[in-house]
Amino acid sequence: MRRISVAERRARLGLRHRLAGGALAGDAAEAARSLVAVHSTDPSSVYLALLARMTGGGTEDVSRALYADKTLIRLLGMRRTVFVATLEVAPVIQAACSRAVAVNERRKLLGLLAESGIEGDVAGWLAGAEEAALRALAARGEATAAELATDDPRLQVQITLSRGKPYEGRQNVASRVLFLLAAEGRVVRGRPRGSWTSHQYRWAPLAPWCPQGLDGWTAGAAEVELARRWLAAYGPATPEDLRWWAGWTKTQVRRALAALKPAEVDLDGVPGVALPGDLEPPPPVQPWAALLPALDSTPMGWQQRDWFLGEHASRLSACGVLDLDALARHWSGILRVVASIHTGEISADDVIRIRAGGVGVLPNVQRQLRETCRAFGPEGLTLRGGRAIPACQAGRAARTG
Repeated sequence: MRRISVAERRARLGLRHRLAGGALAGDAAEAARSLVAVHSTDPSSVYLALLARMTGGGTEDVSRALYADKTLIRLLGMRRTVFVATLEVAPVIQAACSRAVAVNERRKLLGLLAESGIEGDVAGWLAGAEEAALRALAARGEATAAELATDDPRLQVQITLSRGKPYEGRQNVASRVLFLLAAEGRVVRGRPRGSWTSHQYRWAPLAPWCPQGLDGWTAGAAEVELARRWLAAYGPATPEDLRWWAGWTKTQVRRALAALKPAEVDLDGVPGVALPGDLEPPPPVQPWAALLPALDSTPMGWQQRDWFLGEHASRLSACGVLDLDALARHWSGILRVVASIHTGEISADDVIRIRAGGVGVLPNVQRQLRETCRAFGPEGLTLRGGRAIPACQAGRAARTG
């Protein structure tokens, strides 16, 4: 059995995820393809993740790929999460993950409509509302859910969410109809309102991105292809990592891997799998570092990520254990600390002493950290020209350059 060390896995990661020197991608689509798909829960993360892996360019180049050239598309995918993918990968994700999500979403919406007073043929009523939304969207070209709700009274019907809970609320059914249509691959999230950091997307018909639609794969074949692409980008890894990343059941993972017939490997004592033709060591990689955004696709590619840390784990927490959930929750704050080190306001050793509960430098350094965070504001940091800079400055640079 081939043994693959942590050092080799890190070298593969640096090369395949376009992070190591000499491995950067020439454009946004190439960078996205290298990761299978790019996390898009946070809109700004898409831009920062792609720019961190490109030889050059700026936010306008990523926007061009998404909305003008349409070489990238945003869709609901793995783990009911929004991703950005290339046009050849999107139909695979749609068949392997999104269709199952759409089935559940349709069932939930039918229940919400029945609870909200729609009587008789609820499924027929919903089909009519969907057609009304599609017609209105085709006429407008792109629109928000609120705008579409003014085009047909059915889209103005109010549904109750979280009925009976303290946070119960009501909304137009238009939002849920569009979410369902997107899960089924019939509409797409288009340009956001506001800047590239905005969460408020306009909706658009799918055809300008994918004239042939997203229905070119069967579910079984798509699962095998998605597993193959994931192993090529993130392997070697464990079947449990694949199950977590894809949001599949154990049965789906076993079925996909049985078709791929991967090689069994030893990941430093942990059983793993690799594509049969992917057992040769990678070429030597020079030491590298990358500043990545929240929910970047690289750290989100595996369920077990402690092998990333190695000998540095004990320096990241006073007890020597990294809480990955806490890391995800506080990632923007971590970036602000990185920025304060980058600007020379504090040293890395100061931060380590703070995390370990050290004394002596705490009052002054804590004051500097608070001032730094206030200066950078709630939007945190972004990347431009390979440097960490305040997001407000990046926004000005993007508008003027």
